Amino acid sequence: MDIAWFEELRKDDVSIVGGKGANLGEMVNAKLPVPPGFVVTAEAYRKFIKENGIGKKINDILTKTNVDNSTELQDSSKKIRKLIMDTKMPKKIEDHIIPSYKKLSKMAGKKEELVSVRSSATAEDLPGASFAGQQETFLNIKGVREVIKSVQKCWSSLFTPRAIFYREKQGFEHDKVLIAVIVQKMVNSEKAGVMFTVHPATGEKDKLIIEAGWGLGEGVVSGTVTPDHYVISKNNGSLVDKEIAHKELMFVRDKKTGKTVKINVPEDKADSQVLTDREIKIIAELGKSVEEHYNFPQDIEWAVEGDDIFLLQSRPITVFYGEEKEGDTVKEAGQDVLVKGLGAAPGIGSGEVKLLFSVEELDKVLEGDVLVTSMTNPDMVPAMKRASAIVTDEGGMTCHAAIVSRELGIPCIVGTKDGSKILTDGMKITVDGSRGVVYKGITKTTKEESEKAVAAAPSRIITATEVKVNLSVPDERIAGKMALIADGVGLLRVEHIILGMGRHPMDFIKSGEEDRFIDQLSNELKIVVSAFHPNKIVYIRTLDAPTDEFKSLKGGEDEPYEHNPMLGWRGIRRGLDEPDLLRAEFKAIKKLIDENYRNIGIMIPLVHHPGELRRAKKLAIEVGIKPHEDAKFGIMVETPASALIIEDFIKEGLDFISFGTNDLTQYTLALDRNNANVAKHFTEKHPAVLKLIERVIKICRKAGVETSICGQAGSDPSVVKKLVEYGITSVSANPDAVLTVRETIARTEKLMVLDKLRG
Repeated sequence: MDIAWFEELRKDDVSIVGGKGANLGEMVNAKLPVPPGFVVTAEAYRKFIKENGIGKKINDILTKTNVDNSTELQDSSKKIRKLIMDTKMPKKIEDHIIPSYKKLSKMAGKKEELVSVRSSATAEDLPGASFAGQQETFLNIKGVREVIKSVQKCWSSLFTPRAIFYREKQGFEHDKVLIAVIVQKMVNSEKAGVMFTVHPATGEKDKLIIEAGWGLGEGVVSGTVTPDHYVISKNNGSLVDKEIAHKELMFVRDKKTGKTVKINVPEDKADSQVLTDREIKIIAELGKSVEEHYNFPQDIEWAVEGDDIFLLQSRPITVFYGEEKEGDTVKEAGQDVLVKGLGAAPGIGSGEVKLLFSVEELDKVLEGDVLVTSMTNPDMVPAMKRASAIVTDEGGMTCHAAIVSRELGIPCIVGTKDGSKILTDGMKITVDGSRGVVYKGITKTTKEESEKAVAAAPSRIITATEVKVNLSVPDERIAGKMALIADGVGLLRVEHIILGMGRHPMDFIKSGEEDRFIDQLSNELKIVVSAFHPNKIVYIRTLDAPTDEFKSLKGGEDEPYEHNPMLGWRGIRRGLDEPDLLRAEFKAIKKLIDENYRNIGIMIPLVHHPGELRRAKKLAIEVGIKPHEDAKFGIMVETPASALIIEDFIKEGLDFISFGTNDLTQYTLALDRNNANVAKHFTEKHPAVLKLIERVIKICRKAGVETSICGQAGSDPSVVKKLVEYGITSVSANPDAVLTVRETIARTEKLMVLDKLRG
């Protein structure tokens, strides 16, 4: 069977038409208001692959692909998708699709009806699986040839980089996951959005959430548009709360071309409530009906066209932020405490201990192991990503292990002093990263549960002060989640990407392989830039790694010995001394600009003199980047020198500055934050540090220069409160702290307004 109409399908037909298709059939048969349509079945896709003999070619490409190597993953995806698009669809399948499309058009009273063509993988939209959003959707498709072409595009989207990576990591066999394609009458909606039949941020089952925007639903679903937010009581149907957003953009069907376009919301609608009280009530009742039918909480897409309200899709909600799960908490009573330290990254992780003391031992750490070491370094990031938890002897809350673990959503304890001596290879332990305690034995928990903070549902609290996120490693999964809840990336570190290549960057250049270095760096940066494109800026910080971190790399044997690398040859100092390397970094960014990514900010680290900014801009211009035009240009304020003469930097031309409070505090207080003997004295709340920050913010505000913060202080609510009062433009926090920081900012802003009103 190549074609199945919605009326012929039920929820158990996932293997035939995928999750979306099966759910649409189920809703149609439950007499819910669903636009008509049909599904090109998974069997049709299987025939396409088999009859054209391309299955082996696809498997050969995937077998040779290391999905943890971003360049390999991207290249393999392109090859497979091109192979599918270049292969002709069998005539038998075309002969089923064409009359079905014509029948659908006739049902709508049209010769050629506008339709949506959407992917429906056979393993998606199931409880416990998160395939949704990995394949593609095409809206406002018209005509037989365009429908055929769009079906084939959907087939090829089964092999997007994120889909390949997810299946590989989740243990799904690629050739066992098939894809169906939904062809459905387009709803030319005036308003549309999403509904959750439980509260996704708190897990409250008696609350139902509706989010609404003007035009087509693509803006709300993708996170491009900030929607209205309505909270409804499922007990009595009353409107418990509502937030009317300022809606700047909307997606609509272009009357001339029929294509989907993004336009500005008319002024009279920008601040108006999208849904009437009657519409809220009807949509909420439909949501309750769908949940009751499935007997499981649902994530539902809906649309309003004229007086009609349609349901476009429904799928189970698999994770509720804030919901308690078995294994999420550990009680100390009755368990053997082996080691204690600083709880640096929240969550619970269990597994076998793997002691790691050199990069040559990285392969020892397998998926789900607990990595135990004296202190992590950037070379260890691949092993850290595989770990269920991390324990270190040294370090404080701002050390490498702490920062990277928080950003990866991995439980971490630092500063145990003797953890690597007490914990031995193969020992089974549980790490409570929230309380800084290691227990003997395995607790029933999973890595996914410990990622709860990172996988939080999108926050709809609107703040004037933007909330951005710090990212150490370009991880598609984390970038995608963060793009839903953060207003941009306040810090994307280049050094972790470069050090992760396992080879000294100058070794590439000296060996004539600069293009290889540029391509690899650009591809890694693109993972984050594309996730936040088009409206959310990503601040990319150029290389800032101390010399000791280069020594273990291939070609790093000649790195100079420095008694204190933190005060040595790093940041822009090194970049200007090795201009070929800085040019290569700029060339990698230029590749993204040439691909029309315009959401990039270039951030220069560790400056102490305006001349450094001037020379860096000159090198950027040499490779074809126009500062302030192609990309925003800014500096890190992390030395007292840059804070005290910020006026001189502004004269050189700045779009933004960002405080690196970890280094600014070190240099102001004259202490090494990674030294366990003095780490107790490290605090960004020291009056001298706060005075420097306040001074810079006030001067930048007068000059129209944006201010941000990307140090650890940006994740501390008590510091955030002061920053907002000083007038900072944005705060960039670690992934686990984004929602908390947003709540702190909202509360602070409201108090400031209230104080002013009170006189």
